[in-house]
Amino acid sequence: MSDTPEPTDLQPPPAARLPATQPDAWASLRAFTPARIGLGRSGVSQPTGALLEFSLAHAQARDAVHTALDAASLAVELALAGFEPLHVHSQAADRSHYLRRPDLGRRLDAASHERLHAARPSASARADLVFVLADGLSALAITRHALPVLIAAREQLRDWSIGPVVIAEQSRVALGDEVGELLGAKAVALLVGERPGLSAPDSLGIYLTWSPKVGRTDAERNCISNIRPEGLSYEGAAQTLAGLLHGARRLGGTGVGLKDEQAHARLTGHSAD
Repeated sequence: MSDTPEPTDLQPPPAARLPATQPDAWASLRAFTPARIGLGRSGVSQPTGALLEFSLAHAQARDAVHTALDAASLAVELALAGFEPLHVHSQAADRSHYLRRPDLGRRLDAASHERLHAARPSASARADLVFVLADGLSALAITRHALPVLIAAREQLRDWSIGPVVIAEQSRVALGDEVGELLGAKAVALLVGERPGLSAPDSLGIYLTWSPKVGRTDAERNCISNIRPEGLSYEGAAQTLAGLLHGARRLGGTGVGLKDEQAHARLTGHSAD
């Protein structure tokens, strides 16, 4: 008679059994941040759910970078909202060139340069402010958030004349300086899709430049970032932009010398007036 146990009796010793997923004691803190904390563990690895969520976020970020901007549909939406859309393109012919040659995304192609030069108004009719909608690294951000931000900003800037809204494909931040210079605007506010992260593939940023012209540096601009429903609200972004613009008008410039007085007031509890 054999002493070999029946198959149903084969069980691994307790030490060899795979441990169940263990929750992390910090998991409750996840309600207060989009950061990946308190994920728990399964043995020495992440739980399957956390790994799948990370893979999805990574795929969404990659898709955001490569998804093209539907400029035609955006132009229709702008016109229906009462804005005057203009369409331009950078010197980056396509997404591949845009990603490999950042310099090409900072300047207009020849046709766009001529189009804006022809659209330049007379000195007496030049706008205080021109908006540029740049696809940047996330056209999804422009598609979802640009128009609500523009509408909120228009309400905050009733004492500013606003020129055409320029839709710029394959564009980087510095392209706004050339647009503003060609249209003769006092200031340019470029709304751009920010670099996607693993918690936000559709974050929108605003870069503000006073007296825009080719060659302006990042030190001469102000930035408002993380504009989206889960971050800085549309109304909050519009209020911050209006505050910076009024400050730029008084100072005669933007950049390191211009501070967000509203943010300082929120931090210190003092009035910004």
